[in-house]
Amino acid sequence: MVCYIHRNWLVLRPPVESAQYTSIAFTERLAEAGAAPSVGSVGDAYDNALAESIIGLFKTELIKPGGPWKTVEQVEIATLEYVDWFNHRRLFEACGDVPPAELEAAHYRQHAALAEAGHSTA
Repeated sequence: MVCYIHRNWLVLRPPVESAQYTSIAFTERLAEAGAAPSVGSVGDAYDNALAESIIGLFKTELIKPGGPWKTVEQVEIATLEYVDWFNHRRLFEACGDVPPAELEAAHYRQHAALAEAGHSTA
């Protein structure tokens, strides 16, 4: 972490604003350092944050309350059930209380309809 001296005290620099630290900057910094990313493609800083958030939800909503787990198979089955619920029955409040899979299907229907309308007028 980068530090600076202020009145002979070692002070940590405040966190960088998210708008200042983009995936592009992260990609460039990795290249300069000759480092490879730990997950995903180079520069997926935002994707990594999303993955960490989902893992946190998974642990909080399933793993901790569902334990103690006796076998790997128990965790695998519970994980499949959780993913099914998360995608098909969980209401996504930010998008009108619609399950994510339903919202995605609506997106693709709309995209197809717009593409068809564009082709029919051309």
